[in-house]
Amino acid sequence: MEIPLSELKKGQHARIVRLGEDILSKRFLEVGITPGTDVTLSAIAPFGDPIAIDLGEFSISLRKKEAAQIFVALF
Repeated sequence: MEIPLSELKKGQHARIVRLGEDILSKRFLEVGITPGTDVTLSAIAPFGDPIAIDLGEFSISLRKKEAAQIFVALF
């Protein structure tokens, strides 16, 4: 089942399945957010935006609007 990355809860692990069709997709690819990559939601800001995800050896922060364009499958 595919869900947007923005819907993960803190500590959940998932695998990126696909990226949305907007201009951000190119930026995602440039920073290593690619289909097949395992991610973990590691932190959520106090008001819920932004979120931090772990991509193996590094972390990246994304706004929820950006994370909604990344679709993942839960383990």
